[in-house]
Amino acid sequence: MANWRIPLAAVVVQAVLSRTSQALWCNCTTAQCEKTGSQCETDGACMASTSLIDGQEQHIRVCITRDKLVPPGQPFYCRGAEGFLNIHCCYTDYCNSIDLKVPSVTTSSGLGGGYGPGGTWGLVELVAVIVGPLFLLCLLLLVGVFLYQYHQRAYNHRQRLEVEDPSCDHIYLPKDRTLQDLIYDLSTSGSGSGLPLFVQRTVARTIVLQEIIGKGRFGEVWRGRWRGGDVAVKIFSSREERSWFREAEIYQTIMLRHENILGFIAADNKDNGTWTQLWLVSDYHEHGSLFDYLNHYSVTTEGMIKLALSAASGLAHLHMEILGTQGKPGIAHRDLKSKNILVKKNCNCAIADLGLAVRHDSATDTIDIAPNQRVGTKRYMAPEVLDETINMRHFESFKCADIYALGLVYWEIARRCNSGGIHEDYQLPYYDLVPSDPSIEEMRKVVCDQKLRPNIPNWWRSYEALRVMGKIMRECWYANGAARLTALRIKKTLSQLTIQEDIKV
Repeated sequence: MANWRIPLAAVVVQAVLSRTSQALWCNCTTAQCEKTGSQCETDGACMASTSLIDGQEQHIRVCITRDKLVPPGQPFYCRGAEGFLNIHCCYTDYCNSIDLKVPSVTTSSGLGGGYGPGGTWGLVELVAVIVGPLFLLCLLLLVGVFLYQYHQRAYNHRQRLEVEDPSCDHIYLPKDRTLQDLIYDLSTSGSGSGLPLFVQRTVARTIVLQEIIGKGRFGEVWRGRWRGGDVAVKIFSSREERSWFREAEIYQTIMLRHENILGFIAADNKDNGTWTQLWLVSDYHEHGSLFDYLNHYSVTTEGMIKLALSAASGLAHLHMEILGTQGKPGIAHRDLKSKNILVKKNCNCAIADLGLAVRHDSATDTIDIAPNQRVGTKRYMAPEVLDETINMRHFESFKCADIYALGLVYWEIARRCNSGGIHEDYQLPYYDLVPSDPSIEEMRKVVCDQKLRPNIPNWWRSYEALRVMGKIMRECWYANGAARLTALRIKKTLSQLTIQEDIKV
């Protein structure tokens, strides 16, 4: 059985050798064969070889004795070296007279030839082999980066808002809960700073926009639906990212929630496939802004006092500092006007648009003025803002500027009060003194240089409510900000007026 393991080539060689008893003659090129006429005799095999030395081929023909033909079938003496040595062994007379060529090297990758002496590649092929894969790799990287940025754009604006409240990991939104239930449970019973960020994003992503209800320099306002209820969605343009972030930041101030400040629900950004929308979700009030309301309706004496008192209550809460671990810093609005005050269903006011607001840190007596290029509305700017004499390092200065603007809003409300069957058409403050879009210089000449204020008709004195309103306005419009009333003082005065007029609020 062992004989079956002998290679077939060895069997053939043994058969050839066994069949001949005579010597084998071969060609010979060595020096020892010169005496025998370049021939040699052997009992083994004839061998021809070609080797590559210093780039030149050298041919050798010799005899190999039988004892060197080991191992049988593939003798060591008959093996070549690819690229350097080609050997051929044969077993008939003068069979080694053939001329051999040195075999070329072929790499395992199949890229035959190579570049350089003896190679088959040219410079163009070498460059193609190197640059081609690199180009494909760069192309794949660019496609990968583009896809990554496309899918991550929705998260570019989150930054600090992206950090989730770890205490909210367990929160879920049951289908039978309304938005009001959610706000009551998670806000008023907690820090009073609004819904947790996790819930904000969950709510915002399930809102369906219904119709556009307003436009401004910041962007658009839409009415949206969430589980059968209406919400207002303020969509900021991308260039107003600072205003969006600032307003969301102010609305989430601890203990800010108040019935006369617009109810904040959520802040989120949504990728619509073309650009990232910056959303601010709040309570929806169908009457719209105080500006819109007064344009459409006149008000009764009771209605005037309710609007004025609720606006003062909201501003007083905004200005107030609440001390304690769950305290609230004082906040100044800086852009108070009838378009930034909303009218609720019960005809009370809710102060909105806190994008320009500033907070006061009483511990360090510093004011975090928003990094925003916007300024307030020129028509409502206080004298000290117009002539740039306001003390920006003193928080009370910002509160006094708000009071001046509140006095102008009261003038707008009082003009629409129907007393004795008389009421006036709606007009903006200073409508008869400056153009529709006045410059700061035009306002400064009227308010600071000429010291003019909106006209308070004499007939208001015939009605107690209008007389009190006129007196409050004058005390809100003093050129010296420190002499103006405070929001709390105005609130107390109007509260006393409701008692005198027997008005339920």
